[in-house]
Amino acid sequence: MMRARVPLLLLLGILFLASLSVSFGIVHREHQQSQEESDSRGTNNPFYFNSDRFHTLFRNEYGHLRVLQRFDQRSKQIQNLENYRLVEFKSKPNTLLLPHHADADFLLVVLNGRALLTLVNPDGRDSYILEQGHAQKIPAGTIFFLVNPNDNENLRIIKIATPINNPHRFQDFFLSSTEAQQSYLQGFSKNVLEASFDSEFKEINRVLFGEEGQQQQGEESQQEGVIVELEREQIRELIKHAKSSSRRSLSSQDEPFNLRNRKPIYSNKFGRWYEITPEKNPQLRDLDLFISSVDMKEGGLLLPHYNSKAIVILVINEGEANIELVGQREQQQNKLQEEQEESWEVQRYRAELSEDDVFIIPATYPVAINATSNLNFFAFGINAENNQRNFLAGEKDNVIGEIPTEVLDVTFPASGEKVVKLVKKQSDSHFVDAQPEQ
Repeated sequence: MMRARVPLLLLLGILFLASLSVSFGIVHREHQQSQEESDSRGTNNPFYFNSDRFHTLFRNEYGHLRVLQRFDQRSKQIQNLENYRLVEFKSKPNTLLLPHHADADFLLVVLNGRALLTLVNPDGRDSYILEQGHAQKIPAGTIFFLVNPNDNENLRIIKIATPINNPHRFQDFFLSSTEAQQSYLQGFSKNVLEASFDSEFKEINRVLFGEEGQQQQGEESQQEGVIVELEREQIRELIKHAKSSSRRSLSSQDEPFNLRNRKPIYSNKFGRWYEITPEKNPQLRDLDLFISSVDMKEGGLLLPHYNSKAIVILVINEGEANIELVGQREQQQNKLQEEQEESWEVQRYRAELSEDDVFIIPATYPVAINATSNLNFFAFGINAENNQRNFLAGEKDNVIGEIPTEVLDVTFPASGEKVVKLVKKQSDSHFVDAQPEQ
């Protein structure tokens, strides 16, 4: 009888282990599936910043100013972006962002609407009408103000900021005293102010800061914030002094320039890519940036490619897209010895992008973008000088197709000729149909 029990116990043990294995497999697959779904939403993606990661600096009924979370706080893989911040400004029609300066260099780009930008310097001021696609450098310390002169259309602007004093943050210095903040002039002592303006402190308070007897004098109360409403007559008077920046010249050192005033560098029925590089514009050369604006039709695919030097900050302006970024991560292994060769595995980072989302593309990381609706996105390229964009498929600019067949013979399982035939089979370039007929 004892002999009969052993096989039975052994069989039960095998069945138990098998059930554990199946259960573990199901749990592992569920975890893997959950991980993939989480990655597609971007929650575990260190390069994806959804619109909730913007921090509001100021908001009222006329608009808002907000800044994106620090890039280096999101991922160690993009620590070289620690000295760059992304700022968004939105305002309603017939409004003014009050005069101020900042301890940061800005590159400002109009994403939607129309703006009147005025830069103020000791020797005068320059005012420009900016349309969608216009860009302008605002050097640190330059006083500027922005007007939305439209009656019906909101204004949306994005700025890349390079702080001067602190690599992690910048400060805005407003001349006005509002409910949102004090005028920085109020930081000076009474004696300094009286000597500077040759006036009594009471008069300075009344005129500049709205204090001491303001209501009794019948004057208006303080503004509710740094974005205020303007009368149409005031806007018309300001526009009289503005220059049109619709000229096609890109040679000016100081004046705005427009991405859309040049032919796209890549274009076909699936998309258009506009770009200006530091080699073509002195303002961008000073900041070592390139700027791009890309339009894609629904169902289009931006072919896999990578940038040799530039780290790209991509901002979705309109539409939705799926993005796939390919990097590498060190494999997690139990190291028996302290010194062991590093082992790396390919890592795919996916995200579903929509309006106001931001995605970082590190240099040399291959990336592909699939437009799931009509799409427009804007991009800043950091470390842009002498950057080379290498495509991995398509008829033109295909870097794999330039490798000699003798080298391809020993690089891939198939012959070099078959590899070349495959990588050059795609007859389109840069933009293709994401779901071609087989």
